[in-house]
Amino acid sequence: MEEQRILAINPGSTSTKIAVYQGSKSIFLKNIKHSSEELKPFKKIAEQFGFRKEIILRELKEAEIRIDLITAVVGRGGIVKPIESGVYEVNERLIHDLHESKLGEHASNLGGLIANDIANSLDNARAFIADPVVVDEMEDVARYTGHPKFVRHSIFHALNQKAIARKHAKAIDKPYKELNLIIAHLGGGISVGAHHKGRVIDVNNALDGDGPFSPERTGTLPCGQVAQLCFSGEYTHDEVKKIIKGEGGFVSYLGTNDAYSVEMKIKDGDKEAKKIHDALAYQLSKEIGSLSTVLKGKVDAILLTGGMAYDKTLVDYVKEMVAFIAPVSVYPGEDEMEALAMNGRSVMNGEVEPQIYT
Repeated sequence: MEEQRILAINPGSTSTKIAVYQGSKSIFLKNIKHSSEELKPFKKIAEQFGFRKEIILRELKEAEIRIDLITAVVGRGGIVKPIESGVYEVNERLIHDLHESKLGEHASNLGGLIANDIANSLDNARAFIADPVVVDEMEDVARYTGHPKFVRHSIFHALNQKAIARKHAKAIDKPYKELNLIIAHLGGGISVGAHHKGRVIDVNNALDGDGPFSPERTGTLPCGQVAQLCFSGEYTHDEVKKIIKGEGGFVSYLGTNDAYSVEMKIKDGDKEAKKIHDALAYQLSKEIGSLSTVLKGKVDAILLTGGMAYDKTLVDYVKEMVAFIAPVSVYPGEDEMEALAMNGRSVMNGEVEPQIYT
């Protein structure tokens, strides 16, 4: 019999990545892009469940992957309550919280739900999530806003930031827990975290309006203007949320969430695209600079990762602004698929016990 396999599922705001690992070897990898036009009919993230699940199953079938050999399905963790870093087996409480999305909607909420549904359709498969976006290691001082009715929450690309941190630490032959790093994940959303000795002690909430703008999110907005817009009578609550997350950033300025197409527009001489692109790079650099103070200027490296890290123009802009702080290393794309599979494999091999979500 062939060696048992692990299916990794990573739903992002503009893509669904899937991979099948046989042992430690990747035997199938697919990055399925979703345009803003494709996703527009879905008012809520949860409504995309069937759409994304069917695409996954179709791709596996077309690649002639034997899903009957899959023993673990590991989904990217969603926005549930703040929890410790680690691997969690999907249970009824987790399913409930992923469905309800009380703490916020994001495509990653679908990871555990789709993983559970596919695992249940197989004879001997288990479903997990790993290092979800709500991993919370923030210092208490970083949680304050400016008013007791508002609190800063830790919602970021924990899986990839942690994976890249460990990858960089291995590359320089130093323990992750001995390093101070600033890591920027550049995708449909942008999160920038201050990693102090293995803990992310401060990070922008990349989901709902904090930090630099991104291909589809507004980032931090002027509060007074937001309040005026909310009470203008022109927008519902859901419409305002959509402006902040889904129809902000590149989508609002340039009509696309595809960062690569913006890069191509610039190469074709589009001056407006260049201005917006530079503004994103500028805001990103400011965020990195601000986190250098959190680490008291003791920064071992600045790491740029995610899909937009392939954009040399963006990377060069950021390097010019922040290289005085620390050396800048670029890890384009992400290690999230390998990290998901590795976490699933560690449980199935009995190396670690999955944590229980309560």
